[in-house]
Amino acid sequence: MKNTSSYAASAPLSFRRAASDGDLTELVRLRDAAARWQIERGIEQWQPGELDEDHFRRRLREGEVWLATLGPDGPSAGAWELWWDDEPAWGAQPPVAGYVHRLMTDRRTAPPGAGRVLLAEAERRIAAYGRELCRLDCLTSNDRLRRYYEEAGYTVVGEQAGKNGDGGRTYGVTLLEKRVRVA
Repeated sequence: MKNTSSYAASAPLSFRRAASDGDLTELVRLRDAAARWQIERGIEQWQPGELDEDHFRRRLREGEVWLATLGPDGPSAGAWELWWDDEPAWGAQPPVAGYVHRLMTDRRTAPPGAGRVLLAEAERRIAAYGRELCRLDCLTSNDRLRRYYEEAGYTVVGEQAGKNGDGGRTYGVTLLEKRVRVA
């Protein structure tokens, strides 16, 4: 195993689309680790074991899933899903936005500020696709995450009281968006 602390200090983040079965295993590991981190801090959002490889396999077919690594060959530092529509949260919309889901960092390897770097890369990808808005949502009860997105330049544009999400759960979400510069 690589010494990730010295690696993180010297290696910039690299990005690539997830594609392999090994990537699916890594995405599940990242998601479960992020869920455990949330639970340890009293954040009620994700649960370990909630999403499996089949979830990420579907996301690979229906959208994009991105991995961030420390340098091109380093360990994983985080990941996110990029969708081109999101009717459960936003309803039917014209094709003007990309939707970021499951933004997650690996607390063992990701350098400080990595979440914002991942978010900026997702915004860049959305703009390169020709869409002018980056949209995302967070649990209405998660004030900490809402502030995080607002500090990253996102604006609250509404709430969805009854989003039907993973595992058949229904929950309230705050809808946020940010204008991105189309390439």
